[in-house]
Amino acid sequence: MNSQEYIEVRVRLAPFSEEMAEVLTAEIAELPYESFVTEAPELKCYIQKDLYQPAHLKAILSGYRCVAGFEAALVQGENWNRAWEERFSPIVVDGTVTIKAPQNGAVPRTRFNIWIDPEMAFGTGSHHTTYMMMQAMLKREDRIRGHAVLDMGCGTAILGILAAKMGARKVWAIDIDAVAARSAWGNARWNRVGTRIQTLCGDASLLQMGTYDVILANIHRNIILQDLPTYVRSLRPGGTLLLSGFFEADVPAVTTAAGALGLRPDGLLLREGWACPAFRKP
Repeated sequence: MNSQEYIEVRVRLAPFSEEMAEVLTAEIAELPYESFVTEAPELKCYIQKDLYQPAHLKAILSGYRCVAGFEAALVQGENWNRAWEERFSPIVVDGTVTIKAPQNGAVPRTRFNIWIDPEMAFGTGSHHTTYMMMQAMLKREDRIRGHAVLDMGCGTAILGILAAKMGARKVWAIDIDAVAARSAWGNARWNRVGTRIQTLCGDASLLQMGTYDVILANIHRNIILQDLPTYVRSLRPGGTLLLSGFFEADVPAVTTAAGALGLRPDGLLLREGWACPAFRKP
């Protein structure tokens, strides 16, 4: 269990809306915040104590009239984890994948069952982007089974774990945050797919160590646009790139950038204003 000290920032929204909480989550995620919890009328944001810079947060929040203020308090990582477990309910994706936490009792079994312990890392299936990524993966099972898959910005490695359970030959799970990489390593072994998932801490430069049949990237739009050339170079001919982590309004910019690099559109999922486009490399 992660016992590192974190700052919990509570951002008050007036009026409160789930949509605005998601917009702020995407904005604040550009800072080194690792996890977010929406509990009306607040958005709770978690960041390592040593990385907390209130001035940077104020610069973002000042642009939103709905923000009524914020306050910060020191918390222990283990306390955050316990609170998350207490309120987490199992998530079922298309009747095929179930994501559950350690404290969940008996839940309906589906074809793929995944246990997740977040340890301050992003990715529990509750966010629309993660949900859609899993939907997109399920629609392309033939491209995953027996193939090499990369989970970029893996967080808890929930997508990489699903790929392994779907029969991927080998999965690489990469995250720039050491806490996330450790969480991914533990979750992979907890789900009994540790021998097929290699977890690494680093950025997109690590992709140069190999090539992949499928690349999964559920990250902020700006990071995707920056690293897209690296993804394309690392994708094998005929390979699939699944992207999310940005809004429907961002799809044209992402599609244009992908097209300029030779990728072809291969489907699009939308959910509550969020997007998950797919591309193929000729």
